[in-house]
Amino acid sequence: MLSLGVLDQSPVRSGGNVADALHETLDLAELCDRLGYRRYWLAEHHSTKGLAGSSPEVLIGQVAARTSRIRVGSGGVMLQHYSSLKVAESFRVLETLFPGRIDLGVGRAPGSDGLTAQALRDDGTPERFPQQVADLLGFLHGALPEGHPFAKVVAMPTGPTAPEVWLLGSSDQSAAMAAHFGAYFSFAHFINAAGGAEVTRAYRRQFRASPWCAAPRSSAAVFVVCADTEAEAQRLAKSRELFIVRLYTGRPDRYPSIAEAEAYPYTDRELAILHHARGRTVAGAPEQVRARLEALAADYEADELVIVTITHDPKARRRSYELLAQVFELEEAGP
Repeated sequence: MLSLGVLDQSPVRSGGNVADALHETLDLAELCDRLGYRRYWLAEHHSTKGLAGSSPEVLIGQVAARTSRIRVGSGGVMLQHYSSLKVAESFRVLETLFPGRIDLGVGRAPGSDGLTAQALRDDGTPERFPQQVADLLGFLHGALPEGHPFAKVVAMPTGPTAPEVWLLGSSDQSAAMAAHFGAYFSFAHFINAAGGAEVTRAYRRQFRASPWCAAPRSSAAVFVVCADTEAEAQRLAKSRELFIVRLYTGRPDRYPSIAEAEAYPYTDRELAILHHARGRTVAGAPEQVRARLEALAADYEADELVIVTITHDPKARRRSYELLAQVFELEEAGP
């Protein structure tokens, strides 16, 4: 049975502000909890006008406190910026408060520009990422090897359960690490669709069981806009197309309205970026979206799909998740 989750980047819309964005995240999480989505992930971005989620570990606690069924986690923590011990302890606190409901998704990307990345990290480098992952798993599970310089350090608070660990990526490197360390893996199809299915299938073949993960589990994060009609879904998706064009041409801004997108004078180069982004977007009426998502999940051999939906109007965003829950027959919470 295919599970559906949510990745929320806490978008800041044109005409709105960051406080609106964060409160819209909390409202959406409550809705998705009722609708029967399996997990709700909060993203990490820095120095980006259009995305307000710079601290997923803070938002996770707020979302988990307002929900009851859904798993809540990071999609993800950009580990190169931080101490593995500090991340482990933050998520052990969350796991203690909300046992059995916390996910720790870890990414390699900086989630920012180079200068901001430099300001965020002390002495971490991308080359140290594999060792950071090994240390993080060791701290989370009290399993650092004998002889490790921090073997006597215990990540607090201790407890009977630990967060699920997912490695996130849009290339084969994080997939290979997830297989090596015996962790779960999620491919960012909404960032880079090229080769994602092959990478994810390779992860499953190469997976080595670990004390915390006996079998592979994979997902694909997909950008989706679902509406009552295909035409309306494609109209709503125009906002993201302009957002992506601005982002990829070094002019990141708040999430534009449909009117802004329709009035924008695209250059030939920008149209090429737009069409490339459109190729990794699933936009349509409910049955169309379900068919495309099921085909994508089969290609990826994915257990789950993590749905990224952003529209300028928060009501349209909520409606998209409602329609998707209905067409996939998710188990909605009772009154």
